[in-house]
Amino acid sequence: MASTRRRALALVAAVVIVAAATATALLVRSDDEQSETTPPTTQPPLSLLPLLGTPGEVPQRAALGVKIDTTEAGRPQTGLAQADVVFEEMVEGGLTRLLAVFHSQDPESLGPVRSARSTDLFILAELGRPLFAWSGANPTFAAAVEAADLVDVGVGAAPEAYRREPDRPAPYNLYAASDLLREAVADDDSASIPPPAIFSYRAAGTALAGPGVEPVTGFRTTGSGALSIEIAWEWDAASASWLRDQDGTPHVDRDGERVRAANVIVRITPYRDSGVRDSVGAVVPEAEAIGEGDAWLLSDGQVQRGRWLKPSPDAPTAYVDTTGAPLRLTPGQTWVEVLPPGAGDVV
Repeated sequence: MASTRRRALALVAAVVIVAAATATALLVRSDDEQSETTPPTTQPPLSLLPLLGTPGEVPQRAALGVKIDTTEAGRPQTGLAQADVVFEEMVEGGLTRLLAVFHSQDPESLGPVRSARSTDLFILAELGRPLFAWSGANPTFAAAVEAADLVDVGVGAAPEAYRREPDRPAPYNLYAASDLLREAVADDDSASIPPPAIFSYRAAGTALAGPGVEPVTGFRTTGSGALSIEIAWEWDAASASWLRDQDGTPHVDRDGERVRAANVIVRITPYRDSGVRDSVGAVVPEAEAIGEGDAWLLSDGQVQRGRWLKPSPDAPTAYVDTTGAPLRLTPGQTWVEVLPPGAGDVV
């Protein structure tokens, strides 16, 4: 009887062991099948275009800075709507010129291309080793461009990339072809290196928030004092962008597209005498780019007041709020108004 009981217990134990092994095998198989058919729960991070903060495949090319006229004779310009960032800076006579920066898009035609100023160089230095398209300069500024850490694709270095438009008078008729500018320096390794990001951005669809934020309708210059032209930016809720006027006229590109921006940064920047005079003896101003000053971010129909900081020539410009945290922009195109104190105010 005892031996029979022992045999029965052994048989039960064997059955239990076999069942456990079978269950284990089934579980392992189930896990293997799940690992083969279930997609990973985490997705790779999206690439962001460095000068826009928007998702996209980053072009493996350097930024291209182009000096563009803003006078009545030079408007409407070609290519501005496709720029990632546009800097507006003071030149002689109380006028301004643009340094338009292209990376995500390369318009077929760019211009009218005008001459370089020393203020261009502090901007270009923050874009890695960019290409610079310009039409010439006085000997002092030309030597400064030659010494700068950039890729020269000015009319003297890449003449085959430029043409004169017959329907405009000189010097407002010089235009560049972006593809020919890049072809001219295709053998330069730095021409294939994208620029670094120069701004901080909010997540798409996130409203501007933080210290000092208040609603505004836009920004206007006074048209007096050191700055003789009138610049106006007005918030357009329908397009969620700022629309630009100049001298009381809507600013349009040559294809009729209204000049607009997702962000406008007003960088209050003193200007000094560069020591250079133009052809009629007027002082050529130069921005005092090293140091700090007030900065206003116009974004999402609001303004946030803060500061710009650039402690040394090699340091990037930081834009911060009153607590020292980065000003965060709406992803998209940005205009930076590098204007002297008292030139204008938000409205």
